[in-house]
Amino acid sequence: MPLSTDRLYAHLPWLRCNEFLPRILDLGLAPEIAFKGPELDDLPAERLATIARLIAVTGQRPTVHAPFFDLSPGAMEPMVRQITLQRLTQALQAAGHLGAHLMVVHPGYDRWRYPNLAVAWADHAAATFAPLVAMAEQLDCRLALENIYEEKTETLTALVSRMDSPWFGHCFDIGHWRLFAREPQDRWLVDIAPRLLHLHLHDNHGQNDDHLPVGEGVIDFTPLFRVLAGMPVVPSITLEAHNPEELRRSHANLKNLCAKEFPDEHRS
Repeated sequence: MPLSTDRLYAHLPWLRCNEFLPRILDLGLAPEIAFKGPELDDLPAERLATIARLIAVTGQRPTVHAPFFDLSPGAMEPMVRQITLQRLTQALQAAGHLGAHLMVVHPGYDRWRYPNLAVAWADHAAATFAPLVAMAEQLDCRLALENIYEEKTETLTALVSRMDSPWFGHCFDIGHWRLFAREPQDRWLVDIAPRLLHLHLHDNHGQNDDHLPVGEGVIDFTPLFRVLAGMPVVPSITLEAHNPEELRRSHANLKNLCAKEFPDEHRS
């Protein structure tokens, strides 16, 4: 199946919904609403309902990005795991109120923080995610584990395989892959493809997490397009631009790249 630009989302911080949601919807996109931890302690139910209605009338369902600062589902410290579960539970509840079909979560793992502790980290992470996966099924909102500092896929794929649930899979962030991975893009994608649920697309110059518009950095998107073209169902895609002008360019650039990679499918 060729890459479609029909199931596109745009990064939207919760506190900027008033400002940016209308612009996102005007582009024909749906929002990926990103929460920070403290925002979840006092979420107005009526505000969630209003945002949900504004999105629902477009015929789309949003995605949600859970908080991640200082959180780690597989932490060695039990109190960190406890607050991580609390924040992710709050975020998933908010996702349910918004009618979201998917919530992105960060794993919080890197080999420097957990030297020789990958197995212990995975044990703890599996215990943290177990009640969340059960809750996700009840809310019809899948959980997608986003690559961050991982150099190889093995930690991510091991956890997803261990959970063994259609409600728990991968989010491939191509910008993070470019910065931190030590595996070729195509190999990484083949590893995660069986449980690939969602994509984060942005660009950078290989030094910082710039979140540039797609096609305005050094990332080669061709391997991604090739893998997606062979998938029976293409994952949903969030454009992680950080202002409306860069979102507009990223959207246009992605369409142009798709037309270049799949000319027969985009011929008028």
